[in-house]
Amino acid sequence: MTADVAPHTVRIELQIELGYQVDAPGADFIFNIHPAHTRHQAVSAEQLVLNQQVATDIQADPATGNRYLRLRALPGELHLEYRATVDLRHHREDPATLEEVPIHRLPLEVLGYIYPSRYCESDSLLRLATKQFGGLPQGYQRVQSIMRWVQQQISYLSNTSSSTTSAVQSLIDQAGVCRDFAHVMISLCRAVNIPARFVTGTDYGADPLNGPPDFHAYVEAYVGDAWYIFDPSGTGIPMGFVRIGTGRDAADVAFATIFGGVRATGAPRVRAVAVEDVGLGIVKPSFTEIPLSTDAPSHR
Repeated sequence: MTADVAPHTVRIELQIELGYQVDAPGADFIFNIHPAHTRHQAVSAEQLVLNQQVATDIQADPATGNRYLRLRALPGELHLEYRATVDLRHHREDPATLEEVPIHRLPLEVLGYIYPSRYCESDSLLRLATKQFGGLPQGYQRVQSIMRWVQQQISYLSNTSSSTTSAVQSLIDQAGVCRDFAHVMISLCRAVNIPARFVTGTDYGADPLNGPPDFHAYVEAYVGDAWYIFDPSGTGIPMGFVRIGTGRDAADVAFATIFGGVRATGAPRVRAVAVEDVGLGIVKPSFTEIPLSTDAPSHR
């Protein structure tokens, strides 16, 4: 195949509900729950409902596309519900054409994703990565090899990691959840000079045995002048992932950052439902070996 845009649209109806109990005198919240607007991900019919009558501010970071909702909550119950329709028409590419980009040719906005970060200690994994992957042919296939190696080394087990678990610790434990799989893969990619970033989205297609629908962490690697999707935990269907936030690691893309005395009143409720209408060219997500991106290649 040659580079193209997917002939069909994937439409996801998204719903997110969050609840908190806020102590006096109130608390500041920064939410990152709005899907990003990209060349290949269109967001429409957005609705945001709050039970408190407070001012809200929504802005997008021009560097990442991440969209942030900021508010000052009053003491008492805070309930937030967000709904949107997200249409995905992925950029697709022949994997054989996706070469790794030399460091000297990386765009400035990509450089930050080749360095170690809080949860992705690529410098500590340099020897391991070089031994395992340094001799492999470069390109998209090498990134796939890294992903598959991570899947072989780590078992998906709930409640085996915490918010402080890093890539090195996950390799020692050989267990974790999607966040940990992503951190390990990102670290190994960076260790062999492949830019990689942490992505938060929704876990479309995840096995109900792993728990109720939730936010999902996966990876985008920069090859062939674009960011391509990889799901190292293998728990969902990447064609149905709604991209919300991107960053160096989980520290950059928390769905809620809170300043003040606050208690969650329950787990986040996340619902991502695929709509099918063949007559309109809208299809359900499916597994594919074709590289997918919600970004347009930087050279086109």
